[in-house]
Amino acid sequence: MRAIQVSEHGGPEVLRYVEVPDPQAGPGQLLVETQGVGVNYIDIYFRTGQYPQATPYLPGSEGTGIVVAIGSDVTEFAVGDRVAWASAPGSYADLVAVDEAVAVKVPDVEPAVAAAALLQGMTAHYLTESVFSPEPGDPVLVHAGAGGVGLLLTQMAVAKGARVITTVSTDAKEKLSREAGATEVLRYDDDLAARVRDLTDGIGVAAVYDGVGASTFEASLASLRVRGTLALFGAASGAVPPFDPQRLNAAGSLWLTRPSLGAYTRDRTEFLWRATDVFDWIAAGSLNLRIGATYPLAEAAQAHRDLADRKTTGSIVLLP
Repeated sequence: MRAIQVSEHGGPEVLRYVEVPDPQAGPGQLLVETQGVGVNYIDIYFRTGQYPQATPYLPGSEGTGIVVAIGSDVTEFAVGDRVAWASAPGSYADLVAVDEAVAVKVPDVEPAVAAAALLQGMTAHYLTESVFSPEPGDPVLVHAGAGGVGLLLTQMAVAKGARVITTVSTDAKEKLSREAGATEVLRYDDDLAARVRDLTDGIGVAAVYDGVGASTFEASLASLRVRGTLALFGAASGAVPPFDPQRLNAAGSLWLTRPSLGAYTRDRTEFLWRATDVFDWIAAGSLNLRIGATYPLAEAAQAHRDLADRKTTGSIVLLP
């Protein structure tokens, strides 16, 4: 099969389109012919070595496709089923071996949407359902409001009645963020926290959902009300430097958490709750997942460049 392989850590140029042996469906696994592969910032973290990963490896963890073979002990799926997943290593490929425990059947949505729905959709779900579930009227701040998670997170928070303030970098991204339901849209600058407080009568927001990291962390903390929650779920701008927890006390008994999707999908029941909600909302039209760009699988390097350079909006997908 054809796949993207990383033989050494580095820039986008290390993503090479190569021929590799076909995987096989082991016990409890599905062999899936991919129809679309999600591209996410975590793929960049692994490619650069920011997250440990032995080389060589096939990148990617999210996608959708048709089951072409099943291993022993598989009980929920059959050949011909259309499935999606968010945690199957080696997804930048024509064929992927997917553990049955992390697969879900896909409703009638287009392949590009199905490919990008789970990782970002379930991230937005656990942030708004489990990390901090806003009450009607709660002001919250969402960084990167026109990104894949940001657009979904905004819609989910608005559906709960929250007043959503977002940050974006361009006028075009502001338009997308407002269409998703953001009440106020701000730019990244040194006055960000002050403007957030101005918008909240000096009180601050109930929660900040921050997937940007180093460049927004200080403003995120300074934007919170007493006993507010900072959910630091990513580090697109780099890792946050070492931090004295005594600062949380001084700022008003703040809550700081560094959540992950794995910790919030710890068993099949929890995974299916989040995945089913995401797909049901998309199928019903109450959640809009924007596909900002698609690329042939062979052009994965360009997809990484565009994502890192903030040239994309919404979700981006590789098409085998």
